[in-house]
This record gives sequence, C-alpha cells and structure tokens, in this order.
Amino acid sequence: MRIRSLGVIDDAVVELSPGFTAVTGETGAGKTMVVTSLGLLLGGRADPALVRIGAKAAVVEGRITVPADAPAAVRAREAGAELDDGALLVSRTISAEGRSRAHVGGRSVPVGLLAELADDLVAVHGQTDQQGLMRPARQRQALDRYAGDAVAVPHTKYAAAYRRLRTVVAELDELTTRARERAQEADLLRFGLDEIAAVEPRADEDVELAAEAERLGHAEALASAAAVAHAALVGNPEDPESVDATTLVAGAHRALDAVRAHDPALAALAERIGEIGILLGDVAGELAGYADDLDADPLRLSAVEERRAALTQLTRKYGEDIRAVLAWAQDGSARLTELEGDDDRIGELTAERDALREELAGLAQALTDARTEAAKRFADAVTEELASLAMPHARVTIDVRQAEDPEGIEVGGRLVAYGPSGADEVELLLAPHPGAQPRPIAKGASGGELSRVMLAVEVVFAGSDPVPTYLFDEVDAGVGGKAAVEVGRRLAKLAKSAQVVVVTHLPQVAAFADRQLLVEKTSDGSVTRSGVTVLEGEDRVRELSRMLAGQEDSQTARAHAEELLAAARSDG
Repeated sequence: MRIRSLGVIDDAVVELSPGFTAVTGETGAGKTMVVTSLGLLLGGRADPALVRIGAKAAVVEGRITVPADAPAAVRAREAGAELDDGALLVSRTISAEGRSRAHVGGRSVPVGLLAELADDLVAVHGQTDQQGLMRPARQRQALDRYAGDAVAVPHTKYAAAYRRLRTVVAELDELTTRARERAQEADLLRFGLDEIAAVEPRADEDVELAAEAERLGHAEALASAAAVAHAALVGNPEDPESVDATTLVAGAHRALDAVRAHDPALAALAERIGEIGILLGDVAGELAGYADDLDADPLRLSAVEERRAALTQLTRKYGEDIRAVLAWAQDGSARLTELEGDDDRIGELTAERDALREELAGLAQALTDARTEAAKRFADAVTEELASLAMPHARVTIDVRQAEDPEGIEVGGRLVAYGPSGADEVELLLAPHPGAQPRPIAKGASGGELSRVMLAVEVVFAGSDPVPTYLFDEVDAGVGGKAAVEVGRRLAKLAKSAQVVVVTHLPQVAAFADRQLLVEKTSDGSVTRSGVTVLEGEDRVRELSRMLAGQEDSQTARAHAEELLAAARSDG
C-alpha cells in the first residue's frame, strides 16, 4: 500500500505480511493513518481534512491479492476492472476541496463499489467497532452471521413477507382512513353521471343546435332573400315582362353559338357561357328547395333553445363543450367503478394481511429457534477463547428474547413485537468471574475485557465465516501483562488462516507478529518514504525495548524484548 499526502504521511509505502503484521511507533507518529488509508481503499468516508496541508490531494494505492473466482474478483470484473497477475489494483484520491475518486483494476468506479468489495475482503475493528458491538442490533447481526444459512434462509423469506405486509397495511390504512372522503367523491360522481345521463347529449350536438337556432331565428329574412334571388335568376311568374338572369344568359349563349364555327376563341367563350347557364339553373333549383325546406315553426325554435339550455347546464359544470362533458363522464365512470370496488379491495387486503401475519409468525419462530441454537454454540466458543485470553473464569451467554406486544405476532405461544429482522432481541452477556451475574457487555466489561471479548468473537468468526484480512486498531487497549501475551498469541493463531494487521502499543502483542512495521516522523513532523520501515534483528529488539521501557538502550528492556521474541517463536 502506498500513501501520499495523507495526514502526517508525506509519501510512504506499507508492505504487509501475508500472516501477522504489527504496526508500531510513538504516539502521534501516524500509525492510525495506516488504518485510515486502508479504510479509504475500502470505501470509507472521504474527509478533506485528511489531506496534508499544502497538498492538492491525498492518494492511497493498494495491491490486493485475490483469487480469480472470489466474490470480490467477480464483482470487480462486472464493473469493468481487470486483475493484474492475480491482484486487484485499487486507488482512492481525495482532493483538498473534498472531491473523491476511486479506481479498481484500471477502471474508474463509484466509491460505493469499494465498500461492496470490502465486505468480502477485510474485517476492520477498532475502538468504534467495540462501541458498535455494545449495541443489541449489532449483536444480533453478529449472531446471524455466525449461524449462517440456518438463519439466512428463513430470514430472506421473512424479510420479503415483512416488506409485503408493510405495503398491504399501508394501502389498507389509506383505504380505511379515507373512506369518508372517498364516499363523498363517489356521491359527487354519481350525481354528475346521473345528470349527464338524464340529458343524453351527443357529441357536437351543441354546435349543431347553435347553427339551427341561428337559422330558425332569421327564418323570414332567409326566406325573403331566397325568393328574391330565385326571381332574379328565373324570373317572376306574376310579371311576364320581368328580365331574369337565366333568360339573358341563354340569349348570350345563342348569339355566340350561332357564329362559333368561324372563330375557336369565340367558341370557347360560348362553352363557358353555356356552363354559366347550367350553374344558374342548379342554383335556382336549390334556392327553390331551400325556401320549401325552411322551417319557420316557432315551436321548433323553442324546442332547440330549450335543448341548448340543458346542454349549457352540463358545460358549465363538466366541460367547456359537449365533447369535454362526455370525456368527463367516461373518466368519472371509471373512477366510480374504482371507488365502488374499495369495499372488495379492503376485504382482499384484510385477508392478505392476516395471512401474511400468520406466515411471519411461522418464519419468526424459525428464526428464534435457529438463533437460540446458534447462540449456545456461539457463546460456548467465545467463552472457550476467553479462557485462552487470560479470562479463564469468564463466561459469555447470549440472551435471545422477545418483547410482548398485544398488536404483535404469535411466537412461542405469546403475542410479541416484530420488526424487519424478526421478533428477537439479542444481547451478549458477560459474567467475568464465578458468582457474578451475567450483565450486558456494555455494563459488565472493562476496556481490556471488552477488547478481549471482541478478539474472541473474531477468532470464532474466523472459523465459521472467514475473510482474507483482519485489521485491528488498538483493540488491545486496556490490556497488559499476561493478558497482553495471550492477545498476541490469539492474533498469531488467527493469522494462520488469514492476514492480520494490528496497530498496537503493546510489545507483548508485537512480538508475535511475522512482520513488525515502525512508523516514525522526520524532524519536520512528517512521515516520508523512509518513515515506514520493516524491523528485523537488532532494530526490532530496540523498538520492543522502547515499547517496554521507553528506552531503546536499557539492558533490562532489551533482555525482556529478546525473551518476548524467543517465547513468541517457540509458541509458533
């Protein structure tokens, strides 16, 4: 892992052992930046305050060995990344302005992908993780993780049924709480549809009636105009001497027709005049028919106006014209059908809700049974590990219980509260010595005891749900003496099946490491490329002496340091 411009680190390379790596150094030297760097590679939050003062950006690059068929490798390839000789090349850049970029296998990816990969690659534990372990919800998650498929399979079914129940209950509540509003809406729709049905309007009927009313209202003027025009075209029978257009045009046509053979141009004009005569005859005939068909009956006009008034009542309420009124009626009818079906829908939803609650009760019982069985095995395994961590008389138990709720589901013959993960409340209890009452670890464990419980939990997990790498950030805080030696021994045991990285201030722990890295600042307060070194031989003895007595050259401390190293080697 290469770190540049992050916190006190200017430019440093961290080479981790495949087994157990201990990171040591003076307080404030930058050991925690190693943890922070790995956290950034795993999708941790990008804080611009981490960027070294004066730098434009902080960069962390890592090379992570991963099998080609591992879930992390498969997910990375799905995102377009490529493996480099069996390794993922991962980088994270944070600008001083707060922008963050991530790359995996040479491909720019969302930071969220790093977090997805982290789930299968690394388990990170520090002081904040210990605080998280105190929360019952995290303890339930830990137990579920340990139980494996025995919990995972019914939990998947339970979660799906729970989500559906939430949806059904929400819809049912909406239907029942708004029943009055929906009934009022239905009444208004029925009134409107009945009113429209009573009138029985036709599409465009309002337009047609408006035209007819206009015609009927001016019937006398229209009839008179038609009669005058008709007389002008065909003459007045009562006045034999009157001149009409038809006669005049016929005379013009006869005059030209007589000489048309002498000039084609005049013949063409004769043709056109003949067409005019035919047209005049047609128009005259239509005028005569119009006058005969014109209905001047005042009763018909009254009926038209009455019908128009009825249509106007509809357009005032339901649309700007009759077409819009009919569209409103169509939509209203569909909506009324929907509203009138609410009672049926309420019945269907109520039946589905009851069936889902019954299904949830059965799945919750299966979860409780699986968790109870796993809790016994998990607690016994952690207790056994604590015996190896200088807590021989401590006993861990896991309380799996339910809270009664009259509105809940039936589990174990009782109505109990339930949530998205079942009906169980899970709590890790610790009795540190014989005769002590088991108490929640948040109340019953000191800082050192909590660190050892945390480590014991991880060692147990390593056997049931291993990840390739474990990172512990001073989880040995509050531990000393023989307990510290046992912590180092158990970390070494864990490192036989996984990579373990520990940031520690305890020489008893560091002595068990396969590789010890020293982080130290230069005179200007920064950590440079040469500031992270692999300690071997005499250098490692000097660092362990400093950690033991604060003095690298103390003969007593050196002897103790050599003794620790020898004991660790023989133990391995």
